[in-house]
Amino acid sequence: MQNALLPATIAPVLEFLNAAGIAVFAASGALLAAEKRRDIVTFIFFAVATGVGGGTIRDILLDAPVFWTLENKTLLICCIAAIGVWLTPVRFWSGRALLWCDAIGLAAFATYGAAKGMAYGIAPLPAFSMGVFTACMGGVIRDMLAGEPSILMRSELYVTAAALASGLMVVLTLNGLPSYVSALAATVAGLSLRGMALVKGWELPTYRR
Repeated sequence: MQNALLPATIAPVLEFLNAAGIAVFAASGALLAAEKRRDIVTFIFFAVATGVGGGTIRDILLDAPVFWTLENKTLLICCIAAIGVWLTPVRFWSGRALLWCDAIGLAAFATYGAAKGMAYGIAPLPAFSMGVFTACMGGVIRDMLAGEPSILMRSELYVTAAALASGLMVVLTLNGLPSYVSALAATVAGLSLRGMALVKGWELPTYRR
């Protein structure tokens, strides 16, 4: 497999972002199961599907080993997140907890997905796309499982925030910045845009003809 050893060069900060993205996306899946008043098995299923969904699609497209099949840590993170939501009083998750967990996971996964794409030697634009796929597809899978309208069908800034984080990661890396600097800047930018969309209600204009 081409450039199969390159992901070993990904900086620890990127691995941390990947683990953080898995945890918060898994929590967002479990939170949706909580809103539906489902059982603990459904909590775990939603958590796993949401936590690994985007990364699975990315790795298949990269012709890379699917990341969560290589070790036990990923599934353990998803299960712990699901059980944590199950055991936590519902008042702790009231309000917009699901949206904020999703926002953090979105920014972290977009950054990591773009970095992994570049580590596998693909061109900058496909690497950018890998970041967007990694960030968005877990949420799409979660919404499909729950029978909810997809986040992609809403006019709020969602894919745009993922695109900002992913694109910034690619651009900064190509300009020679250290991977940890690029990753932190990209993640903060993506999270900030998504956060402002949640707080201020920012949206892209919709088709009106």
